[in-house]
Amino acid sequence: MASVEECRAALEKLVEQFDEISDEDRARHVVERRVSCRISDLDVTFYGRIHPNGLDPFKEAPPPDGRPPEIKLTIRSADLLALVNGELDMARALLGGRVKIDASLGDLLRLRRLL
Repeated sequence: MASVEECRAALEKLVEQFDEISDEDRARHVVERRVSCRISDLDVTFYGRIHPNGLDPFKEAPPPDGRPPEIKLTIRSADLLALVNGELDMARALLGGRVKIDASLGDLLRLRRLL
């Protein structure tokens, strides 16, 4: 099991990796969405926002507007680290139940093209 600090660092790395996606791909596949990432074994949730210009840093406090996230991920801490570090394939993680994503079909298809 990873610590909250390690998960926070992994999410920061994810933000950096998202910045490496071409502007063209982001413009084509990204729409603005609020995102939550629940780390089930640590009982902590991080909140962020994805938009065509990038992925905002994740925070532990929900956004002040009080609106629920459109994309909700649930993952164990060790699996988060493995995904971000390229040691775990997202498709296999989804099929194996190691990652759960609650989002609209359109959002899932857009995310698939980016991950």
